[in-house]
Amino acid sequence: MKCNLYPEIESIINSLDISKISVERQHVLQGLIDFIQEKKNAWQAINLNFICTHNSRRSHLSQVWAQTMAAYFDINDVFCYSGGTEATALFLMAAETLKNTGFDIITIADGSNPIYSIKYSKNGLPIIGFSKTFDHNFNPKSEFAAVLTCSHADENCPFIPGAEKRIPITYDDPKAFDNTPYQAAKYKERSEQIATELYFVFSKIKNN
Repeated sequence: MKCNLYPEIESIINSLDISKISVERQHVLQGLIDFIQEKKNAWQAINLNFICTHNSRRSHLSQVWAQTMAAYFDINDVFCYSGGTEATALFLMAAETLKNTGFDIITIADGSNPIYSIKYSKNGLPIIGFSKTFDHNFNPKSEFAAVLTCSHADENCPFIPGAEKRIPITYDDPKAFDNTPYQAAKYKERSEQIATELYFVFSKIKNN
């Protein structure tokens, strides 16, 4: 049964314009489409680990939007994770950007690396957001796709242990605009780009 998203999130999803995605970028996204479809055709769990250097911004945005799009398109057995080559913290502006988009975010543990509950619907399981390495015990050890969301991780992690497939889908880092008047707008822009591309990905998945 299709999950009922929070109305604000559903409204934003319905406003996304996939015509903005270039043909070249569609080719980049095809590897992720193929992995998801192959797993779905085989009736297997679809494990996606979104990986960036610090697991603080782009990898979290990707994890949250991918899980949300799976729910929106009623694609079952999708389990989204994120990690970094090192652990830092989920950057506050990334969490605020999601909150401003309609996600229900609760801090469930404070400290230098806070832990957040991130929900896209009243009845859906929360996404647990905190910074961790890609091989942290919270993440799958095998049978997953490693989706590289930043060029640094892509260049420095040619091999991800346990990954069935390595899929580079890199994004510009909104960190470049931290502590500037453009910070909030640039995080929103990056979040919407990621949402739009993952909408495109999951819209291509055919149900069995």
